[in-house]
Amino acid sequence: MRLVIARCQVDYAGRLTAHLPMATRLLLVKADGSVSVHSDDRAYKPLNWMSPPCWLTEEPGTWTVQNKAGEKLIIGLEEILHDSKHELGAEPGLVKDGVEAHLQALLAEHITTLGEGYALIRREYMTAIGPVDILCRDADGATVAVEIKRRGELDGVEQLTRYLDLLNRDPLLAPVQGVFAAQQIKPQARTLAEDRGIRCVTLDYEALRGMDSDEFRLF
Repeated sequence: MRLVIARCQVDYAGRLTAHLPMATRLLLVKADGSVSVHSDDRAYKPLNWMSPPCWLTEEPGTWTVQNKAGEKLIIGLEEILHDSKHELGAEPGLVKDGVEAHLQALLAEHITTLGEGYALIRREYMTAIGPVDILCRDADGATVAVEIKRRGELDGVEQLTRYLDLLNRDPLLAPVQGVFAAQQIKPQARTLAEDRGIRCVTLDYEALRGMDSDEFRLF
């Protein structure tokens, strides 16, 4: 992991164009090749980023990050205040609590809980920023990403939003819709999710546990 704090401006050139004017920011370069630009007021969400596979070219005063599609993130460096590298080691992964992990397994087994015609693609669908709990398709064949929590709070909505931002960049999956599923969903989280076009589903753990399993059924 490389951490660079610098006064910089950032330009994105691709399907759209975007510009960040000169300011002091944190630049993260990860071992997977991804590059992200952060400010001090956005919690964990970057201002802009390039997901792998991509390539960083460094020249005096300029970083250029480009992916296979030809999209570019051009970072103009006025002053570098800090530049360090750190070996983080192997990531053991997120360990869900028992109820949350069981909810994921039950919902994957009974995916039509989300609606008639839903079909499972896979559990723990890996992305560059972590695994999506469930990836599935709805009755119309559209891709749906599902984030599962025991208690649905704002951070869960933000997590799903990041996954959707990334998945919708993949032409093989896009457009990807979101479902935020939990045993309890706080009103603020529901409001934020619905404002972002994410459907909220309240899960009944006991009802899911009581459903007949069709995993080994022959007919």
